[in-house]
Amino acid sequence: MTEAALDTVEVDGLTIAYRELGSGPPVLLLHGWPTSSYLWRDVMVPIAERNRVLAIDLPGFGGSDKPLGVRYGFELFERTLDGFLAALGVEEVGLAVHDLGGPVGLHWAVQGPGRVTRLAILNTLVYPEFSEAVLQFIKACSTPELREQLTSPAGLEAAMGLGLADEANLTGEILDGVRKPFRTPESRRALADAGIGLEPEGFAEIARLLPSLAMPVRVIYGERDRILPDVRETMTRVKQDLPQAEVTALPECGHFLQEEAPDEVGALLARFFAG
Repeated sequence: MTEAALDTVEVDGLTIAYRELGSGPPVLLLHGWPTSSYLWRDVMVPIAERNRVLAIDLPGFGGSDKPLGVRYGFELFERTLDGFLAALGVEEVGLAVHDLGGPVGLHWAVQGPGRVTRLAILNTLVYPEFSEAVLQFIKACSTPELREQLTSPAGLEAAMGLGLADEANLTGEILDGVRKPFRTPESRRALADAGIGLEPEGFAEIARLLPSLAMPVRVIYGERDRILPDVRETMTRVKQDLPQAEVTALPECGHFLQEEAPDEVGALLARFFAG
C-alpha cells in the first residue's frame, strides 16, 4: 500500500485537507504543532489493513486553510471535526491523538463520548498544569520577533530536531514535508496563532471529564521527549484517570515517535484499532 495522497473537503467555509487509506471501521488521526497528516503517512499503512484511516490537516496546518484573525480554539477545531466526519459519512470513529491534537481530540471526545469507539494517546498535552517548556512555547508564539523565528524555515527545523531523540533521523524529506505548507508570512502567522488558541478552561474540562471515558484506551509514547519533558508524568496520570489504558513507553523515541519508529507505532495501533 502506497502513501495516501492529499484530498480536500469543504467544511464551514474552509478547505480541509486529509489523507485516506483502507476500508473498515473508521479511525481518525490528529496531528499537532507544526505537523500535519504527513506525520502519520507511514503509520497509516498498517492500520489501513483492517480500518478506514482518515488523517486530517487541522485548520492552520498542512494543506488546509489557514485563516488569520480567528481564534484557533476548541470550538473551531471541534466544528471542523464534526463537519469533516459528516462530509465523509462517518458517525463513530476510533481516535488517535498527538501533541496539540491531544487536547483537541480529548475535549471533542469528552463532549460526545459515544462518537469515539477506541482512543489512542501519543506524546501530547492533556492537563491544565503546563510545563515550563510549554509556557515558553506560548510566550514565543505570542511575541512578534520570537514568533517569526519559531515559524521560519530554520525555526521549524529546530522544532523538528528537538522533537527527535536522535537528530540524525531528521531527513531532508521530513523537513520538506513540514516546511512546505508554511512558505508565506501569512501561513507562518496562522501557524503561530494555531499553536496558542486553545482556552485554559478546555484543559480543565478535559481533566474533569477524562475519567468518565469508558472505551478501550491505548497509550504509546516516546520517553526521550524534549518538547514535552513531563510526558512520563502526564501518561502516569492518564493511566490513573483511565485504568483500562494499556501503556507502552518507547525508550529510544522522542516526541515525534511516528518519524522515529513508524513500523512499531503502526503495528501497535493497527492491533489496537482492529480490536
